[in-house]
Amino acid sequence: MSDFKLYFEEGWKHIVSTDATDHILFIVALGAVYQIRYWKQVFILVTAFTVGHSLTLALSAYDVIRFNSQWVEFLIPCTIALTALYNILHTKHERFGFNYFLALFFGLIHGMGFANTIRFMLASDQQIALPLFSFNLGLEAGQILLVILLLLLHYVLVGKVVSRHKIWVYTLSVVTLVWGAWLAINRIP
Repeated sequence: MSDFKLYFEEGWKHIVSTDATDHILFIVALGAVYQIRYWKQVFILVTAFTVGHSLTLALSAYDVIRFNSQWVEFLIPCTIALTALYNILHTKHERFGFNYFLALFFGLIHGMGFANTIRFMLASDQQIALPLFSFNLGLEAGQILLVILLLLLHYVLVGKVVSRHKIWVYTLSVVTLVWGAWLAINRIP
């Protein structure tokens, strides 16, 4: 049970910490276009991201794939910028089909960023199913907390203060686009 707790906390910290800027920015960019009435779909969207993330971690933990960390650290902020740019360029966001694909595919890239770390954390003779499950459960819990906060903030600001959903989407998307682009430029291999 201590392994479960250890890896759950690692997954939680992977999203809910000051070192999780990339991950937080991606979740904000991904969820920026949705209103609270779409909370179930947004949770599924975030879970699609976790599935992609989990797949990359599992393949890496089994040493099936390896990645150049410099390229991964460059690609992660690119996913943030591309998601934000997609938000800005597309006005109809109620359809979730492409966004699920985007979350899943970009989850694969984000998983690469933690793949080397998780490989080193696992002992060579250790079963990886429980650690990976625990880590991803912690990650999912942190992402759901972040999405709940984002949706509640949207509900309060758009419903009570700003009253324009479009302003909310463009503001969050421009901020995450600029921040993601700045990070990508600073990480060009």
